[in-house]
Parts: sequence; C-alpha cells; structure tokens
Amino acid sequence: MAERVVITGLGLVCPMGHDVETVWQGMLTGKDGFATTTIFDASTFPSKFGAEVKDYDISRHTKNPGLHAYANRGSSFVVGAGAEACRQARIDVETDSPGDGIDRRRMGIYLGAGEGSVDNDVFFDALAKAWDNDKQEMDWSVWADVAFGGMHPLKELEQEPNLPAGHLALLTGARGHTRSCLTACAASTQAVGEAVMIIRRGQAAVMLAGGAHSMIHPLGVTGFNRLTALSTRNDSPHTASRPFSASRDGFVLGEGAAIVVLVSLASAKKRGVEILAEIIGFGSSSDAFRVTDMHDEARGAVQAINAALADAQVTYKDIDYISTHGTSTGENDSIETLAIKTVFGDHAKKVPASSAKSMFGHLIGATGCAELITCVLAIRDNILPPTKNLHDADPELDLDYVPNEPRKAKVDIAMSESFGFGGQNNVLIIKRYD
Repeated sequence: MAERVVITGLGLVCPMGHDVETVWQGMLTGKDGFATTTIFDASTFPSKFGAEVKDYDISRHTKNPGLHAYANRGSSFVVGAGAEACRQARIDVETDSPGDGIDRRRMGIYLGAGEGSVDNDVFFDALAKAWDNDKQEMDWSVWADVAFGGMHPLKELEQEPNLPAGHLALLTGARGHTRSCLTACAASTQAVGEAVMIIRRGQAAVMLAGGAHSMIHPLGVTGFNRLTALSTRNDSPHTASRPFSASRDGFVLGEGAAIVVLVSLASAKKRGVEILAEIIGFGSSSDAFRVTDMHDEARGAVQAINAALADAQVTYKDIDYISTHGTSTGENDSIETLAIKTVFGDHAKKVPASSAKSMFGHLIGATGCAELITCVLAIRDNILPPTKNLHDADPELDLDYVPNEPRKAKVDIAMSESFGFGGQNNVLIIKRYD
C-alpha cells in the first residue's frame, strides 16, 4: 500500500517577505512586492519594474554563510526558505550529529530550479573588450584574459540549475534522492508532485521539495519583454499585476524560493510533529503544441487537472478552492479559465479561484510551491487570498476570482495549478489532515 504523504514544514522567501507569516499577512492586508527595478539599471527597458527580494541577508539563516558565499540569488534564497521549513518540521540543520530521529540517507531533495545568472558585469565587459570591430568577430584570447581574470569559478558554477539543491543539502545534511527539474513556471509544482511519488514508493521518508529562481537580470527581462509577457505599466507598478482583468497586459517578474517538508504519515506520527496538510493528488501533462502558447482548447491543462483528481480519488465537486496559475497575461488567464470550466462544468462558477501572482509576482521556478503554501494557509485559517487589482473583470472570464479582498470560507480541499512555457502542466491537490 502506498505511503500517505503529509506536509510538516513551510518556508518562503519572496518579494513580500522572508518568512511565511510575513508574506501571508501581507497578502491578507492588500500589500504587494512591486517596485522599480534596482538589481540593474532597467530605465531603458520596456518594463522598468519588477518584484525583487529586498534586504535579504543569508547570514540570518545560516551559521556558515561562507559555505554559500558564491551562491546565486536563487540558491541564496533557498537557504532561508529551507531553514524556515526545517525549523517548523523540527529538522536539525547545520550539524553533523542531528538529534531529530531522521536518517539523512532517507532524506532527499527535489527542487524546481532555474539557471543562475552569470556575473553580468564581468561577462559583458569581456564581450565588449573581445569584439574586434575591424574583423567583425570575437578575439577569444582577449575574452580569456578578461573573463578568466574576473570570473570566480564557483560563481560561474552557480549557473547550473542543480546548485540550489546542493546548497540545501549543505544546510540540512540530506543524502537521499536529490533531483532538480527545470520546467519553467511549472517546475516547483512538478518537484513537489514527484517528491510525493518518491515517498509513496517508500524510497524516502522525508523530502524537501519546492523551487528557487531569479531571472531579474538583463537577459531574463529582455527575453520576457520580447515575448510581450511582462507588464509595461511603468507608471503604476502596484496595479500592474491584474489577473483576469480586461486591462491585463502581462505579469510582473519576481524571484524567490519556496520549500515544503514532505514526510510519510508514519514518520510524522512517529516523530510527533504537527501535520499542516496532506497531499492527495498530483497530475502532470504536456500540451505538445507550441513552446510559448497554451493549446487553445486547454487540452494539456484539462488532462493535468483530471489526472490530479483521479490520483486524489475525489471529484471536482470536492474542491473548495483553486489557486490558479493566474499570470495576468491575456492567453494564460483565458485558457486557464477554459480549462476549469471544461473540467468543472456548471459547477465552475461555484468554486472560488484566485491568483497569488497579483501580489508577489511571478516567481518562475519557485512560483508553484509558493502558491501551494498559500493553499496550506487557506486551509489552516479558512480564508481565501484575493486576486488583487481586479476592478475591471474581463467579461469573457466569469468565474469567482475572489476580487480584491480576502474572504472567509471553509476550505478542506484545495487545488494548485501551474502551467509553464514549453507546454508543461502540473497540478497538486491537498486536503485538511484529519
């Protein structure tokens, strides 16, 4: 019989704060994490603002900051989120002799994590100096002098998407299954879902799962701007992310890390830790359509939702709340709404569905787990986070998107949806542990 899997710890570092409760209270009191970009000079970019993690100090989360001295932003954030999640789950960190009763050989890590950015200043300086204008080609000997002289090898290693998992292993001592996936905006939802499957198969007793990412750098912002995926509402960053609104014009690019501690039910009971929720369903699919567009009939999203419901052994009528992907782009919001209507039928209008991205932005590889955490808190507090800035509803989108204000509601079962570039679709279903 498959192991039941429960959540015993939550950790979150994002533009609205560096811990779960700060972020949650901000979401319930109308705050957001949007401001003019400061990581680099974006004054000439179409989108001059974003959702940055501000005033983050890794030394507040680790006794050994030197071990993470060259961590990229995502790796740095995962140390803070991982430390918070482990504290709540009563897992010892940064010790060679843990006394928490967990065999580190049966403790693993699965992160949806993005590529770390290069040292842009050195990289572009090397490019500029190595370009031979007369020959119209690169002089790689000049490149080598500048780049090898200015780039630290550990800094360059941090471009690899598995490095956040490496930093989390340093923090926790986890020596079991350690995996990473890079499926864009669906990555951390996939990581959590597949970590659940590892525990169900009995291959681990504990998994630290989630994601970490930062694409707020010149190349990342340029790419999303060229795809017309980012809002350019530069005169009003705080109202720029407006999922399901008729005037939506794109998402606000964010960054951060989100971690949940997953354990078998037997392990949680044995250790006597608080159980925050149970994960009962996971569904995954691919659109097999276009790498930048969702299928116009929402076939991949529908398949993933149905697969999650089947895995959870519940029906759409059992779902009390949907945490949508809700990016604030024209295509996503319309097709996600279509997917919900296709699966839920007439019942769709009776199920509240909101978008956390309206407040903390799009955290890319970390976003799905961050939104899953808000589902856990919705179950805990029986309150639904709102979709902020929804003042001019798109007449074609007519579901209950919990506009502008949080709402008291009984939440026993919640569904969290993530859909990524490339046609990746991942859906999780969690329930109140009884």
